[in-house]
Amino acid sequence: MYVNFAYTCRKFRDIMTPNNTKKRLVTSFNNLSAELQQAVKELYPRGFTEVMTRIDKPNGDFFYVVPFETEEISYLVKIDVKIDEVGDDGVDDDFFGDDDLKGADDLQEEANQLADDDME
Repeated sequence: MYVNFAYTCRKFRDIMTPNNTKKRLVTSFNNLSAELQQAVKELYPRGFTEVMTRIDKPNGDFFYVVPFETEEISYLVKIDVKIDEVGDDGVDDDFFGDDDLKGADDLQEEANQLADDDME
């Protein structure tokens, strides 16, 4: 996992401009000033989904970031992402009630009975 973290850091370096005099910071979106938050929102008006990068830390944790630059600083802005947990909560267990779902044999018997009733 450390290799992935090092690769991502290298990738961040390549994403940002080659100007080596800029300061580089990783910060949370909530820690940015209101003006910078607004500038990030204006830079990504359709959301962050297309530009987010997952950063894996050596301890197994991860976070998502988007690149953002000002004249003085190159940021990796941490974005809070809610990941849906897939779990068996029993919602689909009784999706079809017993009365609603019939097997092929039951359907065949009903069809035979209807055919017999029509012949009489």
